[in-house]
Amino acid sequence: MLERPVTLFAAVRDPLVRQALAMLPNLTAHVQDVPSDANGDALVARLAELQPNLILVELDAETPWLMRVRSDPATRRLPTVAIGPEAAAAHANAVHIPLYSPEQFLRDAAAIVRLHARAAANAQALAAQCAEPLPPLVQRGLQEFNRGAYYECHETLEEAWMHETRPIRDLYRVILQISVAYYHILRGNYNGAQKMFLRAMQWFAPLPDQCMGIDVAALRADVAAVRLHLQALGAANIAQFDRSLLKPIRYSSERA
Repeated sequence: MLERPVTLFAAVRDPLVRQALAMLPNLTAHVQDVPSDANGDALVARLAELQPNLILVELDAETPWLMRVRSDPATRRLPTVAIGPEAAAAHANAVHIPLYSPEQFLRDAAAIVRLHARAAANAQALAAQCAEPLPPLVQRGLQEFNRGAYYECHETLEEAWMHETRPIRDLYRVILQISVAYYHILRGNYNGAQKMFLRAMQWFAPLPDQCMGIDVAALRADVAAVRLHLQALGAANIAQFDRSLLKPIRYSSERA
């Protein structure tokens, strides 16, 4: 039995494995048949948006998309396990993931998922840190962001991130990555902006809607609007980007 809710992305075809997943309590499984020649970029985008606690892959042939998912900064931290025959061991080792036989998985599915699934961030600790006032260096970074000095904001918040070791550092990281994405947009770098948006999603995921006085929910909504507009334009039309969508971050310098 799973003691906590788990979101799982399962690239499996075996009907018995699918049935075993459907029977696990507290598990939300996004199951699909992913062909070996699937588009790796599309899967990276899908997984970056989903942010599952675990990826389960059925290995019975070479899967180039798996190497892409395992190496991209937006998805490489997502825990991944494989199901397959012994012949798939070399492939599993190449992408540094554990391999279970189908029989093992069917026998111990709950234990395997529980062992490998990424635990959610410590919500209690993060909530306590979110109640702290904004550090002066972070305030400076927000001021830079809000006047459109995105490169300078990145530099400032990277310094703040490097000097912080607690989970709250991910708040700084997500803002600095969004600032880089906006910087790329202004320089006409479509692919660079898209990559940074995907990377930022993993740091957005555990954050509450309000943190250190910052309206994280509004920032998420603003970023989503920017991404949708950018995707609609495409790389060829990025010069037509509506800069009014690059909204300032709403925050209070007082205790959140």
